[in-house]
Amino acid sequence: MSREIDALTSSTLRHLRDRWWNDAFTAFLEENLRPRAGKRILDVGCGTGTGEVTLSRLRVSQMQLYGVDLVVQRLRQAVEATRGANARASYAAADACRLPFQSAVFDSTYCVAVLQHIRELGLALGEIARVTKPNGRIVVVEPDNQAIYWFSSLPSGQEAFEIGRRFFAERAIARDEPAATAVGPLVPGLFATHGIEPRSVQLFPVSVAHVGAPPDVLWETRRKAVSDAVANTPDESLRRLGNDYLKAIERYAADARAAGPSFVEIQNTLLIATAGLRTET
Repeated sequence: MSREIDALTSSTLRHLRDRWWNDAFTAFLEENLRPRAGKRILDVGCGTGTGEVTLSRLRVSQMQLYGVDLVVQRLRQAVEATRGANARASYAAADACRLPFQSAVFDSTYCVAVLQHIRELGLALGEIARVTKPNGRIVVVEPDNQAIYWFSSLPSGQEAFEIGRRFFAERAIARDEPAATAVGPLVPGLFATHGIEPRSVQLFPVSVAHVGAPPDVLWETRRKAVSDAVANTPDESLRRLGNDYLKAIERYAADARAAGPSFVEIQNTLLIATAGLRTET
């Protein structure tokens, strides 16, 4: 789906929510959320409004879209995006584990690449179930962050990947962030224990391949992303590891340029989309 996955800049798909939407995914949402006139649809962790803009293009009259997100700046961007697209949506700053809505008020609720950031998955799913009407539709899409496939034709590429995984894992611990776990495969089972009947699971591959030396802009993007991560790291020893990682990326970039047309890099992981129905209460 996306050509913006990069395991060298993050150990998760946390930064891809607003980048990999395509027609196939829109069709999946349309089929499973069933947007209809007068329906109320909630997007938990709406980011910059990609979902709202996309669903508004279906031109369903009187459909009411709602989005919540923890980050106010993203909500401001969502408001601007929907205004620019003439989309009708309402937004609120809120925690997925404490949704500011009465029970059973939404016809459909969806959540894309959000639960991977939350420690209390059960609390979030319980809230999603609570605000959805009985027999309402629920869709949760999460990656399997432990199933990232990485191949590089260069030893320095494998070295950079391994140092990067270690750096991002230790950085997450230092920042008290949830570990990069296999959230996606857990969701169907969690549905069944939180008042949601799982109905289907669909896999969306997220992959990219580079054949021939990548352009300089890719290496610049990688340097900046890692430099920013190092700068925002609270621990001195971890910053040293981050600087070692930057050096490994520089070696990898130099080797890739030298390899020219024989260079190959392949990355792949999965988004796992679970659709279900809120059970009767």
